[in-house]
Amino acid sequence: MTAKCEQFETNKWTIISSKSHILGSGCSSRSQVPTLSCCDFCRFSIELKLHHLPEMVFPNNILEIKYDGQSGIRFCALDSLRDVDPCRAPVKIACSKEWKESRMDSGLVDKDVNMFDWTYSTYYEGTLFGHPVVEATDERINMEKLKVQEEILFYSDLTLFEDELHDNGVAVCSVKIRCMPSGFFALLRYFLRVDGVMMRIHDTRLYKETEWDYVLREVCRRELYTTEIPVGKSGSLTDPGSFASTLPIVYERFEKLKFDKNL
Repeated sequence: MTAKCEQFETNKWTIISSKSHILGSGCSSRSQVPTLSCCDFCRFSIELKLHHLPEMVFPNNILEIKYDGQSGIRFCALDSLRDVDPCRAPVKIACSKEWKESRMDSGLVDKDVNMFDWTYSTYYEGTLFGHPVVEATDERINMEKLKVQEEILFYSDLTLFEDELHDNGVAVCSVKIRCMPSGFFALLRYFLRVDGVMMRIHDTRLYKETEWDYVLREVCRRELYTTEIPVGKSGSLTDPGSFASTLPIVYERFEKLKFDKNL
């Protein structure tokens, strides 16, 4: 199955969205060294130092934002999973003892479990390429302006990976973008819910107004450890956007990205 590719151009910017099938569960001729002919399963298995891959990985779901065809930022599953620390202390679930006893054959309960972050927590912020300039800024994304209804010229919503944590919650990394006459806005989000234990949201927002020669990037991580997981306005635990702002901020950073080599 070939990837479905959509492209949108505005001024010197090109937005490319590719969407394709889920990663296969194995390969009959696994390679030891990644090559151009290496299958996606082998490539992910070789390049990532993880005990297990998430249940659902979309290796060819890629969003790319390019300036003048030379530099920009890319969002993809492989790079998002590179950021998962294989030695990060795992989150313990609420019913840990009972869970272990009932899932001895799950693949998570083994001698290496204490060295494996089975939540696939990633603080991925996108992959910069070319020669962009990154600088701190006091400027902020005008979220109220983004609430104003505008014509949507282009829209894409891609899942990079997802795992249901053996029925103990969910971990999902996704990216979406919308382009309007006034500019474009993109959101990369990692959302983690461990039932009865915690919630974590790591967001990277990109925003550019048409007349700007730069892109604002805001990074924000929120976490809440609690047995009482908040429910959003929609009454759903699967829509982090409805309750994200209620979680405490544990990290944030604000930057300007400049991609024009002449600046």
